[in-house]
Amino acid sequence: MLNSFAAFIFRIAGWKIIGRPPHEIKKAVWVGAPHHSNWDFMLCLGARGAIKINIGFLAKSQLFKWYSGWLFRALGCYPVYRNKSTNMVDAVVNLFNENQSLHIAITPEGTRKDVERLKTGFYHIALKARVPLILIGFDYPRKALVISEPIFLTGNLETDLKKVYDFYSNIQGKHKTWLREYARTGLIITHQKD
Repeated sequence: MLNSFAAFIFRIAGWKIIGRPPHEIKKAVWVGAPHHSNWDFMLCLGARGAIKINIGFLAKSQLFKWYSGWLFRALGCYPVYRNKSTNMVDAVVNLFNENQSLHIAITPEGTRKDVERLKTGFYHIALKARVPLILIGFDYPRKALVISEPIFLTGNLETDLKKVYDFYSNIQGKHKTWLREYARTGLIITHQKD
């Protein structure tokens, strides 16, 4: 019901999907960028309803209280249980290992503000869980969410991230520093620690 309503709003607002939704893929990490607006989450809800793939979102387990857990679950959020021995990457990999079908969306910029580089947690999650990346570009000038073909990782960080950077270089609209620098130099700068 929520997905159908969100898809309806998505369409009447004039948004469209460009690219083929990969219905045959049972597990994937969906990567959303460039992240500029609070509306990005609403667009993702609408796109999820339109493409009919149940893409979930991550939320820290502390948010799933008796009075709020139902809302987060209704929106498609998965609780991530972190403790001293389990970091975020391993916690999400465990989610993939525990489910036969799972699609999770991540925004690797980590903020709507300008950033100089992407965080690479999304990459390490997909690599350790042995699932592909599916990229989504928020193309505001065209009012489109652009979907990439699945990217199956090789384990070579720079080679794999080049595909990510090349895809987002073609998304219209305002580019953040990480993309402007890539366009200028062709270099991919990664965080040492995420």
